[in-house]
Amino acid sequence: MPDGARDAAALLALLGAAGRTLAVAESLTGGAVADALVAVPGASASLRGAVVAYASDLKATLLDVPAELLARHGAVHPDVAAAMADGVRGRLGADYGLATTGVAGPDPQDGHRPGTVHVAVQGPWGGEVRTLDVDPSVGRAGIRAAAVRAVLALALRRAGDDLATER
Repeated sequence: MPDGARDAAALLALLGAAGRTLAVAESLTGGAVADALVAVPGASASLRGAVVAYASDLKATLLDVPAELLARHGAVHPDVAAAMADGVRGRLGADYGLATTGVAGPDPQDGHRPGTVHVAVQGPWGGEVRTLDVDPSVGRAGIRAAAVRAVLALALRRAGDDLATER
């Protein structure tokens, strides 16, 4: 069972019942969020697609992350996560965009230590970013798994709040 499987199933059920869609932009997690979602039977009813943009230039060209933002802060920044979520939402025509960026290690990146993670959700009523400080002793796999769980939990909470307010 993939990390975040329960939240992935609940998120897809919630969005499916409301006729809403989502798309995923991944850097740090390298496709693991999409994997958790597609493991759920019937995911295609809500999941529009995913973009794995590991390189910073792809974040700009595929996800519309402003190049000046990347030049100023690097790829590991909460505003980059927010821009990735918004970009994938727009590019793939989804109601919700999810994004992950950070440092899995073993080495620091752009002055950030391994375990620095930013996840974001952007939806029709705004967005939210969560920053994690994952203990690097859990290793690359543990850091990536924490990011998957965090972005799916954030998306489930955010979509639940949005859809409850809509009613």
